[in-house]
Amino acid sequence: MSGEPRPAPPMLDQLQAGLDAIDYGLALWTADGRLAWCNVKFRELFHGIAACLVPGLSHDEFLDRLARSNELATELTPAEWIARGVVEFERGGISEQMLSDGRFYEISRSVAAGGLRVIVVHDITPLKRGERALRQARELADAADRTKSRFLRAANHDLRQPLATLKILIYNCMTAEDDRHRQDLLHAMDISVAIMEDLLGALLNIGQLDAGKIVPRITTFQVARLLERLEVEFSHQAAEKGLSFGVVHSHVAISSDRALLERVISNFVANAIRYTEVGRVLLGCRRVGDSLRIEVWDTGPGIAADHRERIFEEFYQVHDIRRRGQKGLGLGLNIAKRLATLLGHPVDVRSWPGRGSMFAITVPLGDVWHSEIGEPEISEMIGGEFVGINVLVVEDDDILRQAVKELLERWGIAVHAVHDLEQAEALIRDHGFVPRLVVCDYRLRSGMHGTDVVLGIRNLLGQAVPSIIVTADTDPKLIAQIKERGFPVLIKPVSPPRLRVLMHNLVYEPEADRPATPAAAATPA
Repeated sequence: MSGEPRPAPPMLDQLQAGLDAIDYGLALWTADGRLAWCNVKFRELFHGIAACLVPGLSHDEFLDRLARSNELATELTPAEWIARGVVEFERGGISEQMLSDGRFYEISRSVAAGGLRVIVVHDITPLKRGERALRQARELADAADRTKSRFLRAANHDLRQPLATLKILIYNCMTAEDDRHRQDLLHAMDISVAIMEDLLGALLNIGQLDAGKIVPRITTFQVARLLERLEVEFSHQAAEKGLSFGVVHSHVAISSDRALLERVISNFVANAIRYTEVGRVLLGCRRVGDSLRIEVWDTGPGIAADHRERIFEEFYQVHDIRRRGQKGLGLGLNIAKRLATLLGHPVDVRSWPGRGSMFAITVPLGDVWHSEIGEPEISEMIGGEFVGINVLVVEDDDILRQAVKELLERWGIAVHAVHDLEQAEALIRDHGFVPRLVVCDYRLRSGMHGTDVVLGIRNLLGQAVPSIIVTADTDPKLIAQIKERGFPVLIKPVSPPRLRVLMHNLVYEPEADRPATPAAAATPA
């Protein structure tokens, strides 16, 4: 019958079903700005006003309803936003719109044949989040790079602490008349050099700290070792300033990374001495449950409450202290806090303006039976275990070669020191010298590696003479390669007690201490 509605052509139904299935919003507007049709996704994207999205809705009304729906995140007033939307509708092009729930839409407007206007809306929220994550990662990388530079400068500053102590000790040693007093000063100098050695080691790895690649080496050790080193490091500096520096000793065992923990506490003590003009600085410990609280007290100016959180920020210094002319980079406490966070040790600060401050770090207690045994301070006058043995030293640095020679000779050793393999071979071939032990630098100016020099000496002698490789290179891969070839390694600057213990093991207990030696390294050709 002519009055009955005719069914829509099947092709049109299929087209509409296909457009409803696509994953972006699509709306068609007539030339005079009326909504002709929109798909399901368009209604979902603007679900807050979906009820009004019916054919015949004007584009101006669409913008007005959207502006009043509270779905938009914009700094424009509703009237300003609508005016901009009208211009964009007429002009066409692509724009982005952020919604109040954090989503981002990309809106594309174009004009088809007959003045038909097409609006396509994409949800680009995942893309925007990816861009934001990339931007944040770049900002973090830039911040890490800046922090690395600041950390290196601060580490250089920290290195000057034991250096200043060492200078004072050297001067005092030169003028000391009492032999016992001179020996005490030399012992203190040795500890100061050891502290500098630790700081230099930290400098080599500081970039890895900022990259998150340093894993603390947690061991159990006696806190007394740490306290003794800090007492030696800072007592002379405090005395030079007219301050009393006291250390309340403890023999409790704790679990931490000794080098990193020492750095934290040394920053606390250095700060206390720097900002205290009169009175004393006290370093001590107190047990708190299953932890040990290491505290640094001072009688300095104190810190006002509104500054106590910010003092751990980079380059932050209290204004009153700066006006007093105190020197400092404002990095020491930031470094201490970062290291404490890395170790998982809580840091606390208490202060009383005009009376002083207390900085503390809390460390887990350790099992005393698992504590490390310190390296023995072997006296040169005891034992005479090396008296008369022949040692060959291969070192191309004249000053260092002479220093090692003198050290070994004080232990009663017959030392022959040469600077390359050629000299070593001449000594063996022409003079019949047979070393009981070889100490060889790894990187020689001739370009030959110390491992190859030792193998050449072994081939000439026809026996696998025990050998030690010494290097200033701390690359873990290189160290592993040297050890895989069967050579024990010592890192420069070499600690005399470590050298002596290793020499004893190689000469008198070779089977107990020598690493597994590949045939190529142990057997002469």
